[in-house]
Amino acid sequence: MGSSPWWYVVPLAGGVDASLSALREREFKAGRYNPVIRFPAFPVSAASSSPGPGHATMKEARMAAGESGTRSILDVDRIANAIACHAVAPLDEHSLRAAFGSSRPTREMVEKSLAESDSVFARIDRGEAVYVLIYEHGLPAEILFAGWSFD
Repeated sequence: MGSSPWWYVVPLAGGVDASLSALREREFKAGRYNPVIRFPAFPVSAASSSPGPGHATMKEARMAAGESGTRSILDVDRIANAIACHAVAPLDEHSLRAAFGSSRPTREMVEKSLAESDSVFARIDRGEAVYVLIYEHGLPAEILFAGWSFD
């Protein structure tokens, strides 16, 4: 079976680390991860399935998912300076320009790119994830977290 892409666009609140922590907690509490939902649907919206957590902790959820991973942001446990498994790293400036046509992409640029073959997903492999600051009126307002599942 091939790996699956996952992505989230969330407000940039309190910095990258705080935004990542809040997103992980939200998705865990919603139960939008494998094995609770075998293949979570993206993009996530208010109408997305939310069965609640099937495990007591995120660590237990990751262990239950096994080698395939959670197919969600729960597979990310840290921020890194460079792309690595189980981490989310900033997309470098060259890749930003290639994926979005700008080093300061807007929400419209990000949404358009996610539908194209030369998007952020072309720059990462299984189990890897990146983040991209999304700009509104020249200032960072949101953040894209995007990655590939392990299977």
